[in-house]
Amino acid sequence: MIKMNLPVVSMSVNTKKLTSFALVAFMAGGLLGSFFWNFGGVYVPRLDVSQGFGFMEQFESEVELKGFIKNYQSGYRPGVLFSIENLVGRGFTADAAESAQTLSGSDGNVDYSSTNIQVEGVDEADLVKTDGRYIYLVKNTKVYIIRCYPPEEAEVVSSIEQGVRVDSIYISGDKLVVFSYLPSSYQGVVRPEIVVGSDKTQVMVYDISDPANPTVDREFVMDGHYFNSRLIGEYLYFIIKNPAYLNEDEPVMPTIREGKEWTSIEPTEVWYSNMSRGWLEYTTITSLNIQDTDEPIKTETFLLDSGMSLYVSQKNIYMVGSDWGQNSTITKIAIQGGDITFRANASVPGYVLNQFSMDEFDGYFRIATTLDTWASEKAGSNVYVLDEGLELVGSLEGLAPGEQIYSARFMGERCYLVTFKKVDPLFTIDLSDPEGPEVLGKLKIPGFSNYLHPYDENVLIGIGKETTESEYGDFAWHQGVKISLFDVSDVENPRELAKLEIGDRGSNSPALHDHHAFLFSRERNLLVIPVLEAQIDESDFSGEVPPDFYGNYVYQGAYVFDISEEGIELRGKVTHIEDDSLMRSGYWFSSEYEVKRSLYIEDNLYTISSGMIKINTLDNLEEVASVRIGE
Repeated sequence: MIKMNLPVVSMSVNTKKLTSFALVAFMAGGLLGSFFWNFGGVYVPRLDVSQGFGFMEQFESEVELKGFIKNYQSGYRPGVLFSIENLVGRGFTADAAESAQTLSGSDGNVDYSSTNIQVEGVDEADLVKTDGRYIYLVKNTKVYIIRCYPPEEAEVVSSIEQGVRVDSIYISGDKLVVFSYLPSSYQGVVRPEIVVGSDKTQVMVYDISDPANPTVDREFVMDGHYFNSRLIGEYLYFIIKNPAYLNEDEPVMPTIREGKEWTSIEPTEVWYSNMSRGWLEYTTITSLNIQDTDEPIKTETFLLDSGMSLYVSQKNIYMVGSDWGQNSTITKIAIQGGDITFRANASVPGYVLNQFSMDEFDGYFRIATTLDTWASEKAGSNVYVLDEGLELVGSLEGLAPGEQIYSARFMGERCYLVTFKKVDPLFTIDLSDPEGPEVLGKLKIPGFSNYLHPYDENVLIGIGKETTESEYGDFAWHQGVKISLFDVSDVENPRELAKLEIGDRGSNSPALHDHHAFLFSRERNLLVIPVLEAQIDESDFSGEVPPDFYGNYVYQGAYVFDISEEGIELRGKVTHIEDDSLMRSGYWFSSEYEVKRSLYIEDNLYTISSGMIKINTLDNLEEVASVRIGE
């Protein structure tokens, strides 16, 4: 295939066909017939996406949109699809919650912790929020409002019944935002063997100036499933994804209802790209001023691949999708005061692990990817630096061939990567020169970290698993939960300052994959994570315990640590489980009393499960009070 470079184009959301000059120039070369796909009147240039450039523009008619979708519908199953035999929709759990510092807030003289987020000033939705006086908690179809401070007055003051499963919430001032999930329903047939179901997302804004009597400010119902969101100041930006397909040769367009008023996204409002390679979905970004009930919402809709990761700075949204060829397509959207403006798109080799594999710093977008061995001779881990127009300015490729990224953290002019296959290399990478990123040092130790969190600018906290190398192949057996402190002050010689292992094989923690479950305060020398601990009774074995043997569950709750540059020490544990359900659970444990979150208000620790909030003193974990939820 002949490679063709098109410039990355910056354009306003109201501008169309700004890349036509590139198409005209290409046509003048006499190559139109060989290297263009015809999407029913939309001529899209075939690009090798690994070269990094593409375009984004809006359809000029419904005919163009239909032609574009037909190409994908004939060969792919776009969006949320399921078979005739399974016309029941997708399952849902209210536990699905997807930062660099735990923010502290204040209400008068009250000091409290807030949700652990990635970017300062960019809040993330979660199952639990607090304003220092009240805790707001998601449980199934309800949001509970609990007076929590002072602790002796702790009680449930009200609950909001949504009638459907609640996904996550925000609070800001006297406003509460609730995202809820309406399950799939029959919508149409793409091909005889394929049925499409459409989810709906409900977004509610409540006035909680009187927490005992919350009232509805605004209500929205949108076609599609809730993907992700961020709250920046008074503006909420949320993303809804909806399958793109034709039903009886007509495009099914997403709709939005506010109150009793319905509107539909028009085909000419949809942005499309030549860089999509997977299942297509309408990806609608909506901005909502949660403080001003009279300000209209703003939306922009893009046809993008279904699988995506999201990174959001205070000024830009980056949506990153990966295709089967292991290229990550990047779509950059500027956000300012509720305005949503397409800026650029591009692609880089490899796939992205999660939001922490991406970062914006001094106008540059940095992204870490993994390229598997079957996809390229350049297999390994990569770091790419792109400018404001998403043009590649620097790269570092082929780190740790045969391994994949398990965690990443960008901190100013540095990047820290953990890759893993049998041992855990921690790479320290210098990004001070955007055009020449380079590895400065690496540390190889057993185990790996799934999540890296800055203790300060020279020390990292790692949460992951201990491992034992296998004698039977090129892999390692996962063991207990491992907490590490890494000293990176000497970037050429990083070292592990301290480590602590919890339990044996089978132990786990939500904090490994959900940073909202991680509570840290350097000022208080405090680290708290929920842990499900498994232990092996060595007396059951006549010899050495096999490394692939799982332990039995012995404890679930919040593990509270004293943490400093000197080391990590267990301060104590708090559980909500009062019966023998843990012992009877076998290899699968689930309980409404499973501790999932923790926070502090003044000198008390609040541990939170779906069934209870327990309040303990921070110094010695003496129980102060507890509140039952839903009784």
